[in-house]
Amino acid sequence: MTDNFAHRAAEWDNPSKVEMTKKFVAALTESIEIKNHWRALEIGAGTGLVGLQLLPYVGSVVFEDTSAAMLGILKQKLNGDEVVEIVEGEVFEYKNQDVDFVFSCMAFHHIPVIEKTLEHLYQITNPGATIVVGDIRSEDGSFHHFEPIPHKGFDTAELSEKFEKAGFKVLSAENYNILKRERTPGVFTDYEQFMLVATKKITK
Repeated sequence: MTDNFAHRAAEWDNPSKVEMTKKFVAALTESIEIKNHWRALEIGAGTGLVGLQLLPYVGSVVFEDTSAAMLGILKQKLNGDEVVEIVEGEVFEYKNQDVDFVFSCMAFHHIPVIEKTLEHLYQITNPGATIVVGDIRSEDGSFHHFEPIPHKGFDTAELSEKFEKAGFKVLSAENYNILKRERTPGVFTDYEQFMLVATKKITK
């Protein structure tokens, strides 16, 4: 698998990304009550900017990412005594049915088939598990400078429907931040970030 982030990993943790992840974590902790016994799974963990902030609040974290380079940066940040597991590859590589909490920040728009991913999450999560996804609302492709990626943001109604069909109950899907990015030289655009919160139904 080609590591599309290999050339970006070393400079990934810039001030704007650190600030963005802090806003996500702040919104997340206001939206749900985290339990200290939870086994958490982060989809698209990258260098751990989000997961390492949440690690003190849960029992353990599984960091998943397709980029070996990004995970390499994450490993450098660990002391060695944390209760963590690192999964290099797609989320389908993780097959244990023991997850209480799934979170993801700005990674879902890189997932080719959302339905397949949600079906897998249903299989590996415990009844009543909490899912929190942060991403951008539908845009024209300028967020990634018109590079080919699976999704140009999301219509939250459509995304919520996919969650419901996969066996989750969507509790909320609200905006929590505005990202201002340079779409073309000297031209800036505001992109709305939303947070979708869902729980796993006991039965589909």
